[in-house]
Amino acid sequence: MQLSSRFPVAVQILIIIAWCPEDVKITSELMARSVNTNPALIRRILGYLKNAGLVNVAAGTGGTTLTRDAEKITLLDIYRAVELTNQSRLFGLHETTNSECPIGRNINEVLTPHLEQARMALEASLEEVTIEQLKKEFPPFNLAFWKNIMPSAINRL
Repeated sequence: MQLSSRFPVAVQILIIIAWCPEDVKITSELMARSVNTNPALIRRILGYLKNAGLVNVAAGTGGTTLTRDAEKITLLDIYRAVELTNQSRLFGLHETTNSECPIGRNINEVLTPHLEQARMALEASLEEVTIEQLKKEFPPFNLAFWKNIMPSAINRL
């Protein structure tokens, strides 16, 4: 089983927003260049992040900002925003097991507490890591690099 790529892309988006100085207009195009994807995918993930109250997105090419300090946004916040949408669960259960089989009849009941324990461990770990911590693991923002590949992203120097 593999989770979608929404989570790591959302983390990258939030690190970019926290990493860029205020004079850089952070657009979906700029983020898409970093992620190496289509700006439409970035906008879709930004929608999840906005609905979760993690970002503000200005209409048009107005840019994106965090709603709170990067040290107050955890990986758990992001995970919940992009992976646990529409009541989805970390682990799905097979709902149509064979009720005549002793294993099929009871597998979900037996497995659920163990999967719940794994989910709780994952969430506890994700809650310990902030966007600020991750941002510090990257080199400082390089204005010359971004001006070279994307001069339209720079509002004022």
